This record gives sequence, structure tokens and C-alpha cells, in this order.
Amino acid sequence: MVNTIAALTFVLAVILRLEDANIRNPRVAKVLGTLVSLAGVMSMTLYKGPVVKSLGHPLIYIHRGNGVVHKNWSKGLILIAASCITWSIWYIMQAYTLKRYPTQLSLTIWMSFVGAAQSTFYTVIVQHKRTAWTMGFNIDFWSTLYGGIVISSLVVYIQLWCTIQKGPAFIIVSNPLSTVLVAVLAYFVLGEKLYTGSIIGAVIVIIGLYLLLWGKKIHNQK
Repeated sequence: MVNTIAALTFVLAVILRLEDANIRNPRVAKVLGTLVSLAGVMSMTLYKGPVVKSLGHPLIYIHRGNGVVHKNWSKGLILIAASCITWSIWYIMQAYTLKRYPTQLSLTIWMSFVGAAQSTFYTVIVQHKRTAWTMGFNIDFWSTLYGGIVISSLVVYIQLWCTIQKGPAFIIVSNPLSTVLVAVLAYFVLGEKLYTGSIIGAVIVIIGLYLLLWGKKIHNQK
């Protein structure tokens, strides 16, 4: 469901006139590209097919426990849907904010600062134990370092720069690639099963991305 953010963002961008979806000219490729990418992701999720033969031993072994999982599908679907909608709105807000405040670097700093302040306030209320705040020189340290430098700094800054150059729909349409990359890395690094449906869906996603890029190129030429 997270990959529906691309379609939701494009729809919001069209409604707010940040993107053109005139289906009477070749720029219809932008609409088709978004729908095709979404169809590719859905096929990866819903269709498995035969398992691809493993090429070797995984690089990392993960112990999977048999803990009890409590499921609540109704609440889960509502929360995921709300997350997708608010995430799409966040990308649209970036586009509007950059029109009045086009300095990507300082905007990235402010966004990171506000996010850190909110997370700190929430964690202080939820976690009162000292162990929740301590960090050793292990995977917790490296994941936190990666999240701060790459995710909260480089990725946000690059997203803001691309939003100015190409618009919010151009940024979010590449999100389905994360599903493809996760499937590939999980297969080679963690040794998880890879299905033919995932490969077919990945090809469809790439075709959709090329359609959208082609539509954007035609739009810029005109």
C-alpha cells in the first residue's frame, strides 16, 4: 500500500495544477507511467509464481523467532491509508514551500531539527527507561548514523532539489523502485526467496518509470 503514494501524489499534483494530465496529447505518458508503475508494484505483491533458484549462500544470516504476532487488519489498514495520504500531502507541501523558500539546504536543516524535536518529545513520554536511550557500538549505532547522514540529510536535500527542478510527481514516482531494490537485496544479502512474480513486477515498474520520464521530456520540449 505504501507504493500507492506515487499515484496519490500525482493525483494531488494534478488537482492543485502542479502537474498537467491532459490526455489529448502525448503527455498522457505521465499518467500511464504512474499507473503502470503502480501495476508493477501490485503484481510484485499479489502474484508470486515459481521460486527463483538460489545462486549461493546469503551474506548475512538472520535468526527468525517464532514469536506471537497480534493482527488487527482494520486498524492496520486505516493507519497505513492515513500514512500514505499524509505522506503524499508532505511532498505537495514541499513543492509549495520551495516556491516561497527556495533554499534547499537550510530547509533540510529546519526539517531535520523539527523532526528531531518531535521524536525526542515523543520518546521522553513513551520511554522512561535509561536502556532505551543507551547505544552501543553495534548495528544500532551504524543504523542511526546512516539514518542521520543519508536519510535525514542527503536524501531530503536531493529530494528538495529535484522537486524544484522537476516537480513533486517526478520525485515520488521513483518510490516503487525501493520495492524492487528491497526484493533484490533481500535475495542476495539475506537469502530470502525471490519469485518470478517479483521479477515480472520489477520489469513493469521500470517500463512505467520510462513512460513517465518520456512524458516529462515531451512536456518540457513543448
